[in-house]
Amino acid sequence: MKIADAMTKSIDTITGGSSITDAARKMRDMGTGFLPVTDADQERLIGVTTDRDMVIRCLAEGKDPSHTPVREAMSEKVLYCFANDELDAAAQSMADQQVYRLVVLDSPESKRLSGIITVGDIRRHGDEAAAERAAERIADAA
Repeated sequence: MKIADAMTKSIDTITGGSSITDAARKMRDMGTGFLPVTDADQERLIGVTTDRDMVIRCLAEGKDPSHTPVREAMSEKVLYCFANDELDAAAQSMADQQVYRLVVLDSPESKRLSGIITVGDIRRHGDEAAAERAAERIADAA
């Protein structure tokens, strides 16, 4: 099965200039702890941020979340795969990189944001063994 068949397609993003407070509210409203971060025009992916990033890089540093831009708490290294990759390849990449989710890009040529794939998505779409192997390797590394 291809990643495109299992990924979450409707994703929301936040711009790097938005405040940490705005990102936290968006995460709360969406029921997620992860947001892709785009440039001001929302055309280019510049990073990702998680609820953990915001706690470690903003709150724990004593910064005011309503005045701290997301770009100061985001991770610039974006871990990704492509929509036409196989699910087991995504699971292996997650295990190798010790993450529970990957950004999905449409193709190596255009690299447009297409969705997000998680270990849970892989499990729900029938590759239980690959999802379990990835989750175990990620947990063992923690």
